[in-house]
Amino acid sequence: MLLLVGCTTTPGPAGPVSVPTSTPAGGVGTGCESRIESGSLPEWARGGFSGDARMAHVMGDNGDIVAALFGHPLRSNRTDGSNNKILWVSRPAVNSPDPTVSPDLEITASLDGTDTRVTRKVAGGPGPSIIDLPQAGCWRLELRWSGHTDTMDLVYAES
Repeated sequence: MLLLVGCTTTPGPAGPVSVPTSTPAGGVGTGCESRIESGSLPEWARGGFSGDARMAHVMGDNGDIVAALFGHPLRSNRTDGSNNKILWVSRPAVNSPDPTVSPDLEITASLDGTDTRVTRKVAGGPGPSIIDLPQAGCWRLELRWSGHTDTMDLVYAES
């Protein structure tokens, strides 16, 4: 009986799941984590979704943007034909965006524990995107759009 119980499938927790990053040589952790939520998207981010909109997602540190991970887990080099699709949804602004600032979502990604930095852009601002990063590890993202800023960590696994 115990074997049968151990083999049944039960939905995972609806709460946050921390995904630890690799430990660098020397065994010292970097402290960089990607806090992946598996429950419902925040109400303000559910436009276009049906039901309770449960999916893997990461909230920005300030709570102003969410990355809905359609390509979860994210991978540094996908060879199976899938992609790293991320839907970026920003919290509705309470004031008009600054017309002198680009509406594009500008992403500066830094690989934790290294000097590696890359930039990506989502034309027109938060929305659907394919965000590929050059190698596996924990990436710290600085996000800028329409005069707003937020940050988050995303982990990219090996292929």
